Amino acid sequence: MRPVRFNINPKEVNLKDSLAEAELPEGHLGEGFFATKLNGLVGLARKNSIWPLPFATSCCGIEFMATMGSHYDLARFGSERVGFSPRQCDLLMVMGTISKKMGPVLRQVYLQMAEPRWVIAVGACACSGGIFDTYSVLQGIDQVIPVDVYVPGCPPRPEAIIDGVMQIQNLVENESLRRRGNDKYKELMNSYGIE
Repeated sequence: MRPVRFNINPKEVNLKDSLAEAELPEGHLGEGFFATKLNGLVGLARKNSIWPLPFATSCCGIEFMATMGSHYDLARFGSERVGFSPRQCDLLMVMGTISKKMGPVLRQVYLQMAEPRWVIAVGACACSGGIFDTYSVLQGIDQVIPVDVYVPGCPPRPEAIIDGVMQIQNLVENESLRRRGNDKYKELMNSYGIE
């Protein structure tokens, strides 16, 4: 870390040694610094305003419809508005079997989403290919895009989908504002061929 210099009280120290060194604060940006408590405030605001984009191809999509219905009501967890334009959404919910021909389409939808973006794989087919161990089915969507939360089940119950969304909310709330710019995140994106 690069040291930061600041003036200290000259009565406490010899005037010749009036400069001291300290490590950079965590939120240092290069020109001054901002309070790191801002991360918590932004995380709290983001966690309760997640806009999901359903990418449903089979029976797990039906369970998602039940999750959005009045009995389970996913809207009470901050996912009020389901979007159908990738540019307006920040949570991609992939539900159902994804064929290898559908893989590039899924990747394109993911790339059209603005940062920060998160992904939930809902159901056994999206997580691991499910019962379809064949040449034409992706054995998990993590072969084409990074996945944040896996919700297993064939199909998963609406409670499990809600739990997955709550895990995403926890991830969103506790994610540092600088995480997306660090080397580890860039390395992960490069492993998927995403710059």
